[in-house]
Amino acid sequence: MVGIVGYGSYVPRFRIKVEEIAKQWGRDAEAVRRGLLLREKTVPGLDEDTITISVEAARNALKRAEVDPADIGALYIGSESHPYAVKPSGTVVAEALGIVPEVHIADYEFACKAGTEAMFVSYSLVKADQMKYAMAIGADTSQGAPGDALEFSASAGGSAFIFGKDKVVAELTHTYSYTTDTPDFWRREGAFYPLHGGRFTGEPAYFKHVLGAGQGILKKCGLKATDFAYAVFHMPNGKFPLTVGKKLGFKKEQLEPGWVVPLMGNTYSGSSPTGFSATLDVAKPGDKILLVSFGSGAGSDAFVFKVTERINVVRDKAEKVREMLESNRIYLDYGQYAKFRGKIIMND
Repeated sequence: MVGIVGYGSYVPRFRIKVEEIAKQWGRDAEAVRRGLLLREKTVPGLDEDTITISVEAARNALKRAEVDPADIGALYIGSESHPYAVKPSGTVVAEALGIVPEVHIADYEFACKAGTEAMFVSYSLVKADQMKYAMAIGADTSQGAPGDALEFSASAGGSAFIFGKDKVVAELTHTYSYTTDTPDFWRREGAFYPLHGGRFTGEPAYFKHVLGAGQGILKKCGLKATDFAYAVFHMPNGKFPLTVGKKLGFKKEQLEPGWVVPLMGNTYSGSSPTGFSATLDVAKPGDKILLVSFGSGAGSDAFVFKVTERINVVRDKAEKVREMLESNRIYLDYGQYAKFRGKIIMND
């Protein structure tokens, strides 16, 4: 049995409501809420970045795993907003967690599926007996240009998963990936904000790849939607995962535990992993969970997990995703948000 032995998430306390962003740009807030099914989004604090978010999520994963950090042989961080262009995020996180020096580290990028890239590699290394445990993290402080549609959803948060062969809380039984070169979203070196080809976002990008990966893994494992307790799909907004879930035969209630994430506007490399983390918070032993990510560029990774009895032992050892999303919120106005996100450029 190979799977997750510990999981944890972190989302910032700071938030900005859809109405506040819409008011700034003369948009109809109610139309935005209906169109995207978003209420608000997380905003990283002035002292928060991908590294600090990764550390907090990883600490929660370690609380649940109850393993010695020195036994973790690899640490991989997937993000589209690493703080350094040249310097790994992983080394700082590993140092903070006490995993160094006997550890393999790498930073991954693939837009919003960078987190599941890290999960796939971590799982594969443990399965191949290259190491006892491996940690995968998806974390971001993603940006949207002022006035752009992405500004309503590009936000911050992260999740961490420790893979191993003992004390497994969710066995990983099948994997599948579906990838093409579809340039729907990109950011060149030195550019502060990403660009996107709006008309490519839906059908040729998100739906083609998420449906392709979802259909592929269901065929591979010989299961259908009714065999699963829950499913989690990448959440660039609230509508897309509901649409793709319906096309694959899933009911809304199967998506709801993880669907709380897009309602808070969390579009980042850990969004589908964070939805998965929120689902583990409520799943029961024996439940099967389908996880399908999406990264612009474009590709999807799909996973089938089966929850074990140990979930009841570990889930209360760290704060749950819904608790993080709903407690201790601090709301910002647009000026404060612009300051926090560095949208105001000061000349010397």
